[in-house]
Formats: sequence, C-alpha cells, structure tokens
Amino acid sequence: MKQQIIISGTGGQGVLFLTRILAQAAVEKNMDVLTSETHGMAMRGGTVVSHIKVGSFRSPLIRMGQGDVGLFLDGSSFDIYRSFIMPGGKSFVNTDISGEYYSIDATGMAKELGSLLIMNLILLGYTVKEGSLFCDEEVMETTIRKLSKPDRLEMNLKGFEMGLKYYGGEE
Repeated sequence: MKQQIIISGTGGQGVLFLTRILAQAAVEKNMDVLTSETHGMAMRGGTVVSHIKVGSFRSPLIRMGQGDVGLFLDGSSFDIYRSFIMPGGKSFVNTDISGEYYSIDATGMAKELGSLLIMNLILLGYTVKEGSLFCDEEVMETTIRKLSKPDRLEMNLKGFEMGLKYYGGEE
C-alpha cells in the first residue's frame, strides 16, 4: 500500500505530533515512511505543513494534486493546502462549517474535554474511523501510547476515542 498524507495547521496546533504518530504507526506496520515538514516564519502562529509518504517512495515531498488524504487543523490551512489533495482524495477539517470535506468541530470537543491540546487527536480519531488511513484504530492507539508523555497519555487517548465515536455517530 502507498499513501500520501498532508497535515497542516498553525504553530502550536499539534501538526508535528500528528506527523510523528502517523510515521510511527507506519513503522509499527513494518511499512516504509518518509516525512518532511515546513514551518512558517513565526515559531508560534505561523503555518506548518507536513508531508508523509507511506510505502515505497523516493522523495518525501508531495506534489500538488497527488495527496490521498489531508488532515487540516483549521479552515485556513485547508484553504491554503487543499490543492495538494488529488481529485477524489479525502480532506478532514477541524471546523464547524460544512464544505467539500469531512468536518468536525474538534476544537469545540477539545474544550468540552478540558484541553485544547487534544484537538489534533480528535481529528485523527475521526479520520481513522472513516477508514481513509493506512492503519486501523488499534495500531494508532498503540502508537499514541508509545509516543505520549506519561502525564498526557490519558487525555490523548480520550481525544482519540472522542474522534472515533464522533464518526460512529455516538457524539
């Protein structure tokens, strides 16, 4: 299986943590993986975009219109980077506004759980449950357990599970 994934948001939204989780999940499945990240001018508040290629690839960068899946941590990131997603590809956007993508108000849900830091994991759970990624929820949960700091593990898993349940219609 080969898959090209774009993750984008602004600094501090958890783009890099999501990138690490997806890359490690590929390693857990004994799959080849390449990643690349670009940071905006500002350390915080600047645009961050990661390219993840799972499978046999030679270069880490995704060409315009070649991405299979996009995870966008805010609507403005979707506006900027949606051109990387191929026609028929799937985009998942953290927003309460409907559009030509799968939408989830992950920020609102994270507020309900008491930590905005898990917004990215809610979006990830939603995307995994939809079945658009190279791995299933079991592999992803194992990976989250491995990469989370001990004091963040429980909250990270709650966020991931909330995204899974939301897609399943339980929210």
